[in-house]
Amino acid sequence: MDFTFTEEQQAAVEAAKAVFSGVAPDSVPSPALTPGAVADDFDRPLWRKLAHADLLGLPIAPEYGGSGLDPIALCLVLRESAKVLARVPLLESGAAALTLQKHATDSLRADVLPQIATGDLVITTAAAGRTGHDPAELAATARQDGADWLLDGTHTTVPWAHTSDRILLPAHTPDGHAVLALVPPTHPGVTLAPQISTNGERHAEIRLDSVRLGSRETITDPAAWETLRNLLTTGTCALALGLGERVLAMTSDYTGKREQFGFPVATFQAVAVQTADRFIDLRAMEATLWQAAWRITTDAAGPLPPAGDIAIAKIWAAEGVRRVVQTAQHLHGGFGADTDYPLHRYHAWAKQLELSLGPAAAHEEALGELLAAHPPG
Repeated sequence: MDFTFTEEQQAAVEAAKAVFSGVAPDSVPSPALTPGAVADDFDRPLWRKLAHADLLGLPIAPEYGGSGLDPIALCLVLRESAKVLARVPLLESGAAALTLQKHATDSLRADVLPQIATGDLVITTAAAGRTGHDPAELAATARQDGADWLLDGTHTTVPWAHTSDRILLPAHTPDGHAVLALVPPTHPGVTLAPQISTNGERHAEIRLDSVRLGSRETITDPAAWETLRNLLTTGTCALALGLGERVLAMTSDYTGKREQFGFPVATFQAVAVQTADRFIDLRAMEATLWQAAWRITTDAAGPLPPAGDIAIAKIWAAEGVRRVVQTAQHLHGGFGADTDYPLHRYHAWAKQLELSLGPAAAHEEALGELLAAHPPG
């Protein structure tokens, strides 16, 4: 395989760097000092800048007003967004757009994709399910009632739900198949209960009580939920990588300037060994991320299904981002907990990403099951 990025993908990175260069990670109150959410809405001015730079339409086909790039390009931009803790639903919007483009009807695509590309329609996703541990598609039921669908159930920790125009969420049918429903948060039967995430963002528990949707807003392709889930997971790994890279850069800068006994602490062997270990973590996170993104982009065959590569990327992302921020806090000393310095924000975001990915042990178990089911030939 060739992990060299195309000119179009590299151009997307440069455009993203230009937009994110003006974003301050501490632009909202600190989650450590705020009893509730750090803000009521996501960063709307930044969202408009992303739309103006054509980054919201990055994965959308040209006939719908987008650039026609792939999940790898989306992950590259997400990586840059995490370096500045960009408070926008870029992951959810991009994953939803790619899923709708691949699995929705022509009518629904023509209606929503151009609006997503311009930033006029904000879509978030529900992927944590009812508890955050059980499969998300089991959190809600979907049954047909004539030409319509009726949805019942509860999805927890849905990001940006209060300020989005649509929520793309999974449900299961009586015969056990997963469907996706595009639900307006103000739709009759939908109730949003406020929740606060680990990094201080405003999330919601979504309760569905006999929510009636037309067949047009319900995607019945059995592969649609898997597509959305894989995109969200791989995108979260990209966020973890970008955040980890920024934190390691902050740590290198600090230890290069902080002196003890007349020497920069970066010259001490114990410090050098710890930062070198974290560099190795980041390189492993990067390699496994692009392997997973390449598999879901190309549908290339491999010894394991794409779920195997995604599980490996999740293992490294969840473990790696935790180790990077823990080492950064240790090497910064008390300065790392200073709320006037942004490292504590990166720590909170890293913990949120780790919780979103789930424990590495669970992914190792899933990988073991895949290996058992697909022994080397």
